[in-house]
Amino acid sequence: MTLSLGIDIGTSGVRTAVLQADGALVSMVRVDHLPQEADRIDAEKWWSAVQTCIARHLADLAGRGLSGHDISRIAVDGTSGTMVLTDAALRPVTRALMYNSAGFHREADRIGQVAPEAHITRGGNSALGRAMRLVEEAEDGAEDGAGGAPARFLLHQADFIAAKLLGQGGLSDHNNALKTGFDPAVERWPDWIGEVIDPALLPAPVPPGASFGPVSGAVADALGLSRRAVICAGTTDSIAAFLAAAPLRPGIAVTSLGSTLAVKALSRDRVDDPAVGLYSHRLGEVWLAGGASNTGGAVLAHFFPAERLAELSAQMTPDAPTGLDYYPLLAPGERFPVNDTGLQPRLQPRPTSDAAFLQGMFEGIARIEAQCYREIAARGGRFPGKVYSAGGGAQNPTFTRIRARALGIVPQTAQADEAAIGVARLAAGHVAEGAASTL
Repeated sequence: MTLSLGIDIGTSGVRTAVLQADGALVSMVRVDHLPQEADRIDAEKWWSAVQTCIARHLADLAGRGLSGHDISRIAVDGTSGTMVLTDAALRPVTRALMYNSAGFHREADRIGQVAPEAHITRGGNSALGRAMRLVEEAEDGAEDGAGGAPARFLLHQADFIAAKLLGQGGLSDHNNALKTGFDPAVERWPDWIGEVIDPALLPAPVPPGASFGPVSGAVADALGLSRRAVICAGTTDSIAAFLAAAPLRPGIAVTSLGSTLAVKALSRDRVDDPAVGLYSHRLGEVWLAGGASNTGGAVLAHFFPAERLAELSAQMTPDAPTGLDYYPLLAPGERFPVNDTGLQPRLQPRPTSDAAFLQGMFEGIARIEAQCYREIAARGGRFPGKVYSAGGGAQNPTFTRIRARALGIVPQTAQADEAAIGVARLAAGHVAEGAASTL
């Protein structure tokens, strides 16, 4: 049997999915990330979690009369903008910086001086600024005599895991490389990028789903995989969620309601506006326009445990608005539909009723979601005709009714609710077939 393996490196853990050639789910595994300090993320722990997931899959497959040698294609998705610098042997020489890390104003100012019209994130949460900071930290470590090999590869989160599987670095995909400055329309890094970062550190991006090459023989033997298994170019976590959730059809959009809120709308044309955090990712000959907000489930979880959320939701009257004007954030800073690292959370006044407080947060998140799609439509895209919902927040019927009022569309349940399934579909070639059918 021919199987594909999708690996999703999410915010809270690693999820992996094995699919049959027809797309049917065979096996699903999750391993939570070990706790780490936010400013001292060790990328090797991502790789450790991936190895654990694969070992559990192989045990599951064995019980079905299958083995790791039936897995022929593998792809990885990761959180967009998360990255690390490694040496030539793929050992991290810096901490990893996460997608939501900020404070890169100095670097963003430098980018603005050399590329004022560039279609990349601006301000303190610039992904390219994040890369520049890692290079600076590596150079400072070398000057301080910290030892170790010099930096050789700048790798996005998905690139790092793919490199571990391949046994070599220096590769990426169009989607993960976008925010770092890569232009998928012309399929190259811009001429100006050498002014802010050494181009030798940058990976060579290829289209999502394209072959990177065979798995490393040593890695295959250690993990119990076939040496003929092909590692494919992956994508970002939100795009993988889109690929799992919805068919590739005009007018389709997907909202991922996880720790953060991410939206993607299918478009025949590229729609970009870094001023509001709006980007289009290329997928074959079509584009996915959207972005990610810092609002989402993490804010809700900060105030209430999951069981309390369900209890309070049952007490709400979702068709009767609270009148609260909340912008739910855990800390200052927003990416989309407002690109402002100084944007303050707005969660006052707090009513005495916990149910009303939670409903106010639901309403705030719903307004942000609707504004995301309006920003896409205002810049040449289209407001979606159908929205599919993925992530934990999509399971709450009260929240869904509140979102329907804000969107003017009743959100549909995702076809599948795991990004790992989407990236496994990408590896299997199903996505390329679907993208071609939309033209």
